[in-house]
Amino acid sequence: MHLRPYRPDDAGPTLDVFRRAVRVTAARDYTPEQVEAWAPDDLDAAAWAARRAAARTRVAERDGAVVGFTDVDPAGYVDMLFVDPDAARQGVARALLAWAVETAVADGAAELTTHASVTARPFFEAHGFEVVAEQHPVRRGVELTNYRMRRPL
Repeated sequence: MHLRPYRPDDAGPTLDVFRRAVRVTAARDYTPEQVEAWAPDDLDAAAWAARRAAARTRVAERDGAVVGFTDVDPAGYVDMLFVDPDAARQGVARALLAWAVETAVADGAAELTTHASVTARPFFEAHGFEVVAEQHPVRRGVELTNYRMRRPL
């Protein structure tokens, strides 16, 4: 596995990783209605591509296939960190988070922050994050639960 910068042709594969991570991995913690609201079939692929290109996205690749991705902004906010279920528990998320930490430190950020899902919370806690607040965002009219988390750098 290696990490590399996002490329325009990563839009489809990263969207696939996102959908599979939500629909397979997170499905154990969210209802089918919540999963559908979070990762619907009709997500705008062009908007996804534009968002990933605008963010400082890092891609994890194994044997030529995208198996995960993340991003971090200059203030240290990690908006997305998703791993394909077939690559779970193989160090992909750990490597992506290490890249985010290194990048945020280089940017001079004082902390990393994220809005972690119920599913991702234990991973982030195991890597030094603490819960600041439980949140209940609404997606497509459906309430979800996530956690605002932080980790000092």
